[in-house]
Amino acid sequence: QVQLVESGGGLVQPGGSLRLSCAASGLTFSSYVMSWYRQPPGKERDVVASISSAGRSTNYAYSLKGRFTISRDNAKNTVYLQMNSLKPEDTAVYYCKALYVIGPASRNEYWGQGTQVTVSS
Repeated sequence: QVQLVESGGGLVQPGGSLRLSCAASGLTFSSYVMSWYRQPPGKERDVVASISSAGRSTNYAYSLKGRFTISRDNAKNTVYLQMNSLKPEDTAVYYCKALYVIGPASRNEYWGQGTQVTVSS
């Protein structure tokens, strides 16, 4: 079965950095668009960043561009999120998502269980 396992979350002080990892198994990783989402306490889940299947194209939430960097290693079936200059408002559960669009009405979509990131002094 497909598994996405996030790691790397934790408690960090404002201005600090964290690198999240999402290890995938049970799917053809190099065929999937990978994304990071986050859900702050009491708020909806929103996209943070996405990366194309080959890693040539990335997109970011406008407010996060410049501080966060998404990357992937298809040889390791892993996607990363480097987060710098962290702020308290970055506190959230961070999820990775794998997406493969088969056709106009068919897609494979998988989510990880999430990893908590807390930015606090």
